[in-house]
Amino acid sequence: MFFRFIIFFFTLCSTFTANAADLERFNKKLSGNIASELKKYSIPGAAYAIVKNNQVIAMENFGYIDKAKSQKIDNNTVFRLASVSKPFAATVTAMLAHEQQLNLSDPITKYLPNFTLATQGAAEKIQLKHLLSHSSGLMPNAYDNLLHENWSMEKIIGRFDRVTPICQPEKCYGYQNIAYGFLQPAIEAVTAKSYASLLQERIFSPLKMDNASVGIEVFLKQKNTAKPHILRKRIKTGKKNRAGNDVRRFIWRTVKVEPDYYKVEPAAGVNASIADLAKWLIANLGHNPEVLSPALLAELTTPRIKTKKDLRRRYWREHLTDAHYGYGWRIYQLDGHPIIYHSGWVAGFRADIGYSPELDIGFAVLINAESNVINKISSKFWSQAHKLLVVNE
Repeated sequence: MFFRFIIFFFTLCSTFTANAADLERFNKKLSGNIASELKKYSIPGAAYAIVKNNQVIAMENFGYIDKAKSQKIDNNTVFRLASVSKPFAATVTAMLAHEQQLNLSDPITKYLPNFTLATQGAAEKIQLKHLLSHSSGLMPNAYDNLLHENWSMEKIIGRFDRVTPICQPEKCYGYQNIAYGFLQPAIEAVTAKSYASLLQERIFSPLKMDNASVGIEVFLKQKNTAKPHILRKRIKTGKKNRAGNDVRRFIWRTVKVEPDYYKVEPAAGVNASIADLAKWLIANLGHNPEVLSPALLAELTTPRIKTKKDLRRRYWREHLTDAHYGYGWRIYQLDGHPIIYHSGWVAGFRADIGYSPELDIGFAVLINAESNVINKISSKFWSQAHKLLVVNE
């Protein structure tokens, strides 16, 4: 049912409209609200983009790449995308499946023969499609902690022989980073190309995502990059806000870029600017069918596994009525309308991206600090966008 729904909205013109003046007023208010939130939490830098009807209708930048204010954020400033990398991995994997270079029903052991689990025969049951949808049956975030311990991926994979699945594949949701990284050897085996070069060839170059890249080496060589910031402390100012709560000052510390999650490139290895994400959104809204076909987009955004925990997310929970994971994307029902969405969080960075095929609108926001304010920004955008764009019948 959902497959037909997505195809319908990718192939027909949207019946939901707003004139240019409405959108301009909407963005002006949004920009002011975001600037206020960033100031409230002392976020060093941020950027956002709105796309609609195959056009970028807004692209705003705030603050600086670091606390020293050495350089202003601009449209081409590169951020780490963290888990917003997963839609790219799912997209290129599904592309290869459509071209019959691999099969999404392939067991992961076909590409990782040394991968075993504590339960005999369990590893062979995990297929590529289960990795794409986080429905492998593995415990959530299995062995993520070892990424911080300077362990190699080979050594981490060997440790899985101690893991007992918590359910059969496709029976429960368990978010993964290391297991998502298992897509890379499959992709590289069937293409004889590096994962980074394949993304460049199949996605970044065709969509003219000029600042996008994969890996820490490229990120460190680029000059226009946002620097990561972690929260050092909160200080009470002695003032009260309108609600009578204490006003706090947030102190951020600029830190080095960590290599840990770069070890799992499909899960968290992509770097990009807000200009890049605007082009990525336009393509996912169906406006670059020569790169991302309607059939491909429909397959990626078909709900695969229910994600009940998302219904309790702060700021989102008052709007969400249902939540699933597809292939590399979350599918939210927000105030009765589908939103294709993903968020990312890695040391010093946060990223959010989402789009509505129904309304033909997309939104992305990047910040160079670990702050949950991004959830407030994104959820508010989507709730207000629907009020603006949905026609009352």
